[in-house]
Amino acid sequence: MQTLFQSSKAYRLIKTEYAENKLSHAYLLLLDDARNLRFVLKTFAKIFFYEDENTASTERIEKLIDSESFSDCLIFPTEKDKKIKVEDAEKILEESLLTPVEGDKKLFIIGDFAEANVQTQNKLLKLLEEPPKGVYFLLGATTSFSVLTTVLSRVKTLEINGFEPHILTQALQRIYGDKYEKSALSLCAAAADGNLGKAQNMLEGGYYKNLLDEAKELCLCESYRLPLVVKTVSETKRQKEFLSVLRLIFRDALVIKTQGKNAEKNLLLQAEKPALSDVADKYSAHALLYAQEAISAAEKQIFTNANFAQCIEICIVKIRKENK
Repeated sequence: MQTLFQSSKAYRLIKTEYAENKLSHAYLLLLDDARNLRFVLKTFAKIFFYEDENTASTERIEKLIDSESFSDCLIFPTEKDKKIKVEDAEKILEESLLTPVEGDKKLFIIGDFAEANVQTQNKLLKLLEEPPKGVYFLLGATTSFSVLTTVLSRVKTLEINGFEPHILTQALQRIYGDKYEKSALSLCAAAADGNLGKAQNMLEGGYYKNLLDEAKELCLCESYRLPLVVKTVSETKRQKEFLSVLRLIFRDALVIKTQGKNAEKNLLLQAEKPALSDVADKYSAHALLYAQEAISAAEKQIFTNANFAQCIEICIVKIRKENK
């Protein structure tokens, strides 16, 4: 998993700034992956204390950071707490005045900073703007919407964008080995919108199988059964993931429809080729292409709390109308 995030542009940038002795005093790392945010922050934190590759000293520090027991790298909030509090901010203010124990740097990791209330963020403003010599901050957040503009103006913002499906598939293979079939890894990677944590949740929860079956049925059912199928589908608690799987089915069906013999190597859901071929036979190339637009519209409506069942039914009806 560490390899995946070390390949990001954000990681390479901080590593370069460290090598050139140009580290900023405060960074905000944006990663839309709550499950892995803390792990990624610790991965980035190791750069600040890097000495020489594979030396005993570097390995010791990295292990201490991983176990959250390195005296010069303090992590807030604790693993059992969901968000940083005013009391934590006060402790950071006190700790920032103390000399580093082992070297010339002290790093404070805070994640998820987007969960911090206004009072807590304001408490840290002056420290973020003018920290004591040798004090650095690495803030993590799944979104910047709730981060105060005054905080944003005091930090260097870096963002880890979503990963391509084949890159995520490789990462899942490294994490899980042979525990899951490759077709399951590929499906979850493709349906996760570039988000490793979402792909892991789909795999471990096993609900990707139901999502796939329901999405296939929705695509292939006769028109008279559509309301009943929509009612069943609408009961899912994984609305975003369902739409992602639905998008993949129409996407791969279009590949089969337009690429002929070359289609198989470009399919994201290779294990589902028989069902995908049925979808390709049922819909025209125009309708399959239009499906991507229709699903995007449904996603936007659901984001604004529109009725999921209604959005899904309208989406499929529109696609079938284009099919005629």
